[in-house]
Amino acid sequence: MRILYGVQGTGQGHISRARAMAKELARYPELDVTWLFSGRSKSRLFDMECFGDYAWRRGLTFASREGKLHYLDTLRANNAPAFVRDVVQLDLKSYDLIISDYEPVTAWAATLRGRECIGIGHQYAFDGSSPVAKADWLSKTIMRLFAPTTRSVGLHWYPFSQSICPPIIDLPDAMPATGEHVLVYLPFENQTTVTQWLHAHADVEFRQYSPDVQSETLANVTTCPTDYQGFKYDLANCKGVICNSGFELISECLQWGKPVLTFPMRGQMEQSSNALALDQLQLAKVCDTLDSHALGDFLQGLRQQSSINFPNVAAALARWIRDGATESPMNLAADLWRGVRIAQLNPPKSDAPKAIAA
Repeated sequence: MRILYGVQGTGQGHISRARAMAKELARYPELDVTWLFSGRSKSRLFDMECFGDYAWRRGLTFASREGKLHYLDTLRANNAPAFVRDVVQLDLKSYDLIISDYEPVTAWAATLRGRECIGIGHQYAFDGSSPVAKADWLSKTIMRLFAPTTRSVGLHWYPFSQSICPPIIDLPDAMPATGEHVLVYLPFENQTTVTQWLHAHADVEFRQYSPDVQSETLANVTTCPTDYQGFKYDLANCKGVICNSGFELISECLQWGKPVLTFPMRGQMEQSSNALALDQLQLAKVCDTLDSHALGDFLQGLRQQSSINFPNVAAALARWIRDGATESPMNLAADLWRGVRIAQLNPPKSDAPKAIAA
């Protein structure tokens, strides 16, 4: 079976999920997978060996400034004629199955040709049942039309609907430890501002990751350019994480029981909604700005949390794909949630599915 698997490259979450999927799909020699990435300059992609001879398109992305999504800058950053050309020219004839992790070129190419396209990703969990915050007509329209699919498998931290599966986790097999540093990943913020904010707590060691910093030590803050292996190592050995409200990194933190202080990107519906879900489920501390008091409270209360131990969703999805992706996503989700336990979880609403036992 020949598969075209499109992955949105803006941020690291989609690529992290794709790495986990690539590992599991590679177990089936009968599957010939072509990976297509868009949304980020090809020169800024790194640690891509597991994807083989992958394809790249410019695609669509968003622009931020000082931790806030800017629609005007986003319009300027994208090239609509180039996007349309990529969609029209993408040849789908040789593929038996098309999958999109919120990647618009593959999704729209399939839509244009009347082909089935299966969506696998967090954005597909916003089906009307998951918590939504700061959603206006424009943000809802963008989410619905950005990468349309004919069927979808949503991913979330809780089974808000019967077709939502647990997160895909991309973590090494090594057991995590608790070191002395706090991991910081706030790529949409001004990095100098972040460093200065961390300096106010001189007794705490921070590892600040971003593609926009150099490797150096600035008092109690070590700045680290984005590096897959180094980041995973520091994540495994940290005593807490400070990050934006993207889905994948927080999923990895929950899997390893790492305390989280999270700041949703301002103006971004998905991150605001993630923050709302985390607050409702009492899985992380949420703050709207780089607030010194919130940081101090978080650091004072740091303690290892109970790990959730999500199942190997990537392995289950790889088997599902190998078998032709014909089984209902609801059956797949029910099997995956069975036995998942979250200690001291307060369900977000009284009529929420009871697939998670306290």
